[in-house]
Amino acid sequence: MTGTLSDDLMRDLAATAHALADAARPETLRHFRQTIATDDKTGAGAGFDPVTEADRASERAMREVLAARRPDDAILGEEYGATPGSSGLTWVLDPIDGTRAYISGMPTWGVLVSVCDATGPLFGLIDQPYIGERFEGGFGTARLMGPRGEMPLRGRAARPLAEATVMTTFPEVGTPAERAGFEAVSRAARLTRYGMDCYAYALVAMGQVDLVVEAGLNSYDVCGPIAVIEAAGGIVTDWEGRPAHEGGRVLAAANPRIHAEALALLKGR
Repeated sequence: MTGTLSDDLMRDLAATAHALADAARPETLRHFRQTIATDDKTGAGAGFDPVTEADRASERAMREVLAARRPDDAILGEEYGATPGSSGLTWVLDPIDGTRAYISGMPTWGVLVSVCDATGPLFGLIDQPYIGERFEGGFGTARLMGPRGEMPLRGRAARPLAEATVMTTFPEVGTPAERAGFEAVSRAARLTRYGMDCYAYALVAMGQVDLVVEAGLNSYDVCGPIAVIEAAGGIVTDWEGRPAHEGGRVLAAANPRIHAEALALLKGR
């Protein structure tokens, strides 16, 4: 759909995305490293999936911006679900990606914003309010804005998997079969790091790491990162090489060569 969007519409969508991230920032920072009540969305005995008032307030603030600026667009948010629209565009919002990190005081969580059509993300942001870094991708732009100014985003040049750095959020990844797939890639790589949530995808776009391998994701976990990484020259698919914007098993790579090598270890699992 990007080719059919006017320049004015693309500028408006990008400006709206930034307005959403701007609205979310104070709501997340207000509670960060403060005492805050935490609820468990899974219920007792089913693991731990935390949510806080910061998550809810962040999404409410973004929805208010959309109601004023883009009322005909649909919304899919982690905390308040789906709101229908008539424009053919959907805003996919994760008000705090990495709530476990957030409640632990770690600055690796982020606000994820993307605007999508039926084929996937068109434009996206990964925003880290505490550090003050914002990663932008789409409509011909791939850049980082932060304390050190602006810089273009570009994934690492191709290198063998044996020289690569791979990341994931949880060492256990997902099901036993999914964990085995991740471990196959991890064994083949030079270095594996854990626990970065959405910031790991930002590092792929920045050219700092080569791969992120995850499973059990939702669309709001990946649509923003997909837009940013693809704008930086990377590739994001599921473990079969198909589009990943609906979530599930995700392989994010800095370039097509390293993606192909990792995909060969994951495909068919």
